[in-house]
Amino acid sequence: MKCPFCGKDNDRVVDSRSASDGELIRRRRECLLCGRRYTTYEVVEQTRLRVIKKDGTRVPFERGKILAGMLKACEKRPVATADLEAVVTDIEREIHQRFEREVPAAFIGEAVMKRLKELDKVAYVRFASVYREFQDVGDFQKEVESIRAGANAEAGPPKGPAAKREGQA
Repeated sequence: MKCPFCGKDNDRVVDSRSASDGELIRRRRECLLCGRRYTTYEVVEQTRLRVIKKDGTRVPFERGKILAGMLKACEKRPVATADLEAVVTDIEREIHQRFEREVPAAFIGEAVMKRLKELDKVAYVRFASVYREFQDVGDFQKEVESIRAGANAEAGPPKGPAAKREGQA
């Protein structure tokens, strides 16, 4: 490994430990010539995955694009970047488990929307508006109504004093 400070290829590993749930190995190295320390990461090399876009073109898979889209959707929302990075890692893991060489962009978009819907409803609608190419306010209304309907179905019938009042009416 070349030292990032002096450019020479003469170092020793000072410390190694597993990182990211065993997905990679973090190594602390010391250059034997200049004495400075630096960190390297070792990961399993995977075949370069390609994304099949809507128009049929194929582009290299880029994890950063997923994160950038989610960050944009979550702008000014109370969602931690660490949570988004964890979601991207989950999506990437799922893609590598299900697809060997090529993944449809639609699969990635749907996976992002599913996770955003669980994480932050506003961010979900923002992402969906771009991904599904909303044309007017009606498209937004339909999406918001579907979220409300899902929330009402999850909540079930009212309980407590309010339920008794409704039963008396």
